[in-house]
Amino acid sequence: MAVPPFVRDADLHTTTWKGLLTMREAYIVAVACTPFGKHRDLGFRELARQTLDLLVADGGPAGDAVATELDTLWFGNCFMDAWGQRNLRGQVALVELVDEGRLPARLPVTNVEAACATGSLALHGAVRDVRSGEAELALALGIEKLVLPEDATGPTALRLIEGCTDNLTRDRLVRTYQEAAETVGETFAVGADRSLFMDTYATQALLHMKRYGTTREQLAVASAKNHNYGALNPLAQYRFTTTPDAVLADREVSYPLTRAMCSPIGDGAAAALVCSGDWLAAQPASVRERAVRVRATAAAGGTYLRTPDVPTLSYEAARRAYRRAGITPAEVDVAEVHDATSFGEILQVEMLGFCAPGQGGAFVADGATGPGGSLPVNTSGGLVSKGHPIGATGLSMTYELTVQLRGEAGARQVPDARIGLAENGGGVIGLEEATCAVTILERM
Repeated sequence: MAVPPFVRDADLHTTTWKGLLTMREAYIVAVACTPFGKHRDLGFRELARQTLDLLVADGGPAGDAVATELDTLWFGNCFMDAWGQRNLRGQVALVELVDEGRLPARLPVTNVEAACATGSLALHGAVRDVRSGEAELALALGIEKLVLPEDATGPTALRLIEGCTDNLTRDRLVRTYQEAAETVGETFAVGADRSLFMDTYATQALLHMKRYGTTREQLAVASAKNHNYGALNPLAQYRFTTTPDAVLADREVSYPLTRAMCSPIGDGAAAALVCSGDWLAAQPASVRERAVRVRATAAAGGTYLRTPDVPTLSYEAARRAYRRAGITPAEVDVAEVHDATSFGEILQVEMLGFCAPGQGGAFVADGATGPGGSLPVNTSGGLVSKGHPIGATGLSMTYELTVQLRGEAGARQVPDARIGLAENGGGVIGLEEATCAVTILERM
């Protein structure tokens, strides 16, 4: 990938790319993530309170500043309407914290909804506020509850999630996948007892298998590796070890995917506190030494025009992020990618340039993305093990990378990790996601 020249100011507070305006540097100074799982006893306000407690504890003096110095907040959520709050989600979820003085009065809150990419795009909003000079201190916070009350009478969680597809021209979406499935000798059917998302992922996996020879065994290796990483993560929804054979023997969800290859339904929240270089310079050493630089953010959108021989939108988002960061894929030390199914990891290591197109299955099966591999991927356990509370997922990736780059990941620590990348896709448009966000972070 061609990378244009760029010059960093001597004080490291601004970055200039040729042809772009000078933008200030942005840093993450505190992160938080709740345990992911089934939390019927916790509402949105309880999860917000828990996350803010964790953020303040993680940030020390930086966390303490949230109550008085926070300039903007970006709130990510997709399905609060199932709980009776269709609009003003962030304002309502956080109002008690404002009343108590734990968040500033008159704090502007921007609500973000971008399907599974919601958390990452909330982070991108906070980063842009800081880089543009709109804020010295900005917070991105994502919360989701997918485990509905036992007496719920509305749509099930699976039906809610189908809102992340094209429902205005649903026939076109279904027809696209029916035609794609026919090319690999399969059928694509929609039913009340099926997950539309898992069926679309399954079709995409089958297309890749036909084109490149990717195997179910390679999918199983990706799944088992991430479940084994998740067993080391105290915040993961699933914390068990497994083997590729056990993954293959699990209940089939949508061929070639088994249950162990698919992310679960769950609740949770995550957050990241972003500051400017000037704000960071005024902080004590305890804050500066744990800060992580936001090297680049980028996004891209999906299209019905994509065919199986064309790179996906994540390729384009990654290309933009690498260009803005001034790095190549070879410089990434650890990555979190969107494996709503285990096929996602195989596809994304190709799209992100970590291996050649069609080599993702072999790359994963050879151990490159596991402990001691050339590029550990999804050390959190990935979505299949850590869980996937949609509005919080992208920020949980940010949490994992920040912990890794600080050297605080414990048993799952990647040695000497300096640059981390997160890829977070959302929704479905045609044969790819509807939106995708890529974030590149760097250890100070």
